[in-house]
Amino acid sequence: MGLLQEWRDAAYNEKADRGTLEKFWKKYFALEKGVYEKLLSNPDERVEGTVKELAEKYGLSVFEMTGFLDGINDSLIEPNPIETMDEDTVVNLAFDKEVLYKNMVDVKADWLYNLPMWDEIFDPETKKSLYLEQKKSGTVIVGKKVGRNDPCPCGSGKKYKYCCGK
Repeated sequence: MGLLQEWRDAAYNEKADRGTLEKFWKKYFALEKGVYEKLLSNPDERVEGTVKELAEKYGLSVFEMTGFLDGINDSLIEPNPIETMDEDTVVNLAFDKEVLYKNMVDVKADWLYNLPMWDEIFDPETKKSLYLEQKKSGTVIVGKKVGRNDPCPCGSGKKYKYCCGK
């Protein structure tokens, strides 16, 4: 079994009791926060190494580093081969700052997008605009409902009920 599958089986185990999963995630989120604090303190540094080396560098187990890599992968400039990686796979943590911030907002990780290190990266206006942009991206705007006797929105000139409304 690959590292990623092992991580996902444990992290998203539907058979585990709720208390066990809550403890698991609470511990993981604290570790994750520590890694992000270090990464965001020097956001332009290109961090690279094997999964095992990075786990040692950030004080995580290979299992926990796998979870971290799974979470950050969508925010990386160049995604890692997380599906096939093992502990000797070389990975990088070079992230796109804006994408990472928006992804943290998207998953409602306020303990991450409110880290003080972000204040050194973005000014308050930029943070607010990125936050709002991400929140609005999930909002579905429903247009005005077309009545059956209204002109068809396709532009045919016919009534909706005789055109696209059939």
